[in-house]
Amino acid sequence: MAASWVLVLNSGSSSVKYRLLDMADETRLASGTVERIGEEGGAADHAAALRQIAGDLKDRGRGLDSPELAAVGHRVVHGGTRFTEPTLVTDDVLAGIRELVPLAPLHNPANIAGIKVARELRPDLPQVAVFDTAFHATIPEAAARYAIDTATADRFGIRRYGFHGTSHAFVSRAAADLLGKDPAEVNVIVLHLGNGASASAVRGGVCVDTSMGLTPLEGLVMGTRSGDIDPAVVFHLERVGGLSTDEVDALLNKRSGLLGLCGANDMREIGRRMAAGDERARLAFDVYIHRLRRYVGAFTAVLGRVDAVVFTAGVGENSAAVRAAALADLDGLGIAVDPVRNALRASGPRLISATGSRVPVAVVPTDEELAIARDTYALARG
Repeated sequence: MAASWVLVLNSGSSSVKYRLLDMADETRLASGTVERIGEEGGAADHAAALRQIAGDLKDRGRGLDSPELAAVGHRVVHGGTRFTEPTLVTDDVLAGIRELVPLAPLHNPANIAGIKVARELRPDLPQVAVFDTAFHATIPEAAARYAIDTATADRFGIRRYGFHGTSHAFVSRAAADLLGKDPAEVNVIVLHLGNGASASAVRGGVCVDTSMGLTPLEGLVMGTRSGDIDPAVVFHLERVGGLSTDEVDALLNKRSGLLGLCGANDMREIGRRMAAGDERARLAFDVYIHRLRRYVGAFTAVLGRVDAVVFTAGVGENSAAVRAAALADLDGLGIAVDPVRNALRASGPRLISATGSRVPVAVVPTDEELAIARDTYALARG
């Protein structure tokens, strides 16, 4: 029997998540996370983290030397305009990912480190890069272009790339399955709401717009990121506030969003504080919801016809309050959430829309590792 195991690696700046799956039936064989890489008490670097994972798998009888291992799949955050589909890793591909580091300086170097070590550990195996930006590569130029001088934009690669693409692709297809339709038949708004948050407009299985842009900073209000902001705020902070570029970067990416508004970036904590009458928490929630509703309205206009609105990721899957508030009073758009269905907790995909409402509303758990494994296995098998 042909090898059917796929190891998925998600190498972040200070952690590596992994999952080993048997693609014969898509069962999970092992999973885990190595955290605090480069910190006291943690793995010294990504090479040490990968070797720790290899040891953990060997202890479970699932070692990297197993003949059952067919391939390794890697999450890579930024593929630019060059990498728009899952790609077998070669020296040339690795060099191309390295050239994109200026567009993702916190993420691509860690992704590269994971790929290099995995190739050293099993040089005989296909290594596949699956890019966060790939699903959004179909966005038309009218949506991808920023209205700045085109020569400058082209020189520095400034355009809308979008992120969380693996999740948006997986969830939009799963939503079509939930509706009993082919993905090519439905238009879906996907709301990926975690500590990082993004929205996408998917027409007939193809992404036509998304909220994140050149970087993951643009778009929705997030746990620690501001989302959409007037660019002149940056100039004002530098000229009047005396902040450096790095200080503004840290402010907008690490000390803004929900955290900046109320001092907490966990929606559960914000909910508890709201219940206790905390006005700052209420304001943070209201700002978060207002931005979310703006994107639902905008993407309704982009799609023209919406066949489903879908919530996913940590907040999207677990916060009934966010789902209810985000879609409240949208009956005129054919969107209504049933409060009883919305309040029920379940592990699988489910509808939460009101009976008779024209547009189904769904909660669909995302599974980026499974999506990466599927792409990796398909490519490895040729």
